[in-house]
Amino acid sequence: MWAAGAAALCAGGAAHAQLDAAKSTIVAISRQMNVPVQGSFTKFSAQIDFDPAKPASGNARITVETASYDLGDRTYNDSVRGPEWFDAKAFPQATFVSTAITPTATNQYSVSGNLTIKGHTQAVSVPVVLTRQGGTQTFDGTLPIHRLAFDIGTGEWKDTSIVSDEVLIKFHLVVAHK
Repeated sequence: MWAAGAAALCAGGAAHAQLDAAKSTIVAISRQMNVPVQGSFTKFSAQIDFDPAKPASGNARITVETASYDLGDRTYNDSVRGPEWFDAKAFPQATFVSTAITPTATNQYSVSGNLTIKGHTQAVSVPVVLTRQGGTQTFDGTLPIHRLAFDIGTGEWKDTSIVSDEVLIKFHLVVAHK
């Protein structure tokens, strides 16, 4: 889910741009008993080829290590990495691979692609805002997904009255030019 957002962020970098992982973030926000719960993915990578003058020829691939999801508590982290949630041992990575990048306004793009989590792939589209400053480009966006479509939260956790089905993937990707 987070991978999709992250990939979309990359939609404004120059060809062969380098992701600055130290300044970039991918978070997932869910609601548990109607209370927002935010976790961060601490390990992810991006391969980006994008020329703002030719957005349609750009592409991005984001890979997120599912075991890196951090809720700030070891017990919760162990649970969410387990088979009922991400099943990080069987599915160590989530990916987003772009299929189309379309400008929607100045410094704004719609990035479409395939998001794969736990072996389930869905076509998604995410709006991305590009900010340029000095030698960097920053891509921000939010992608709503439905966790049950990816088999995230099985068994008793399928009950959406406890944990909502909708999850927001928010990304802030900083790309430095080589």
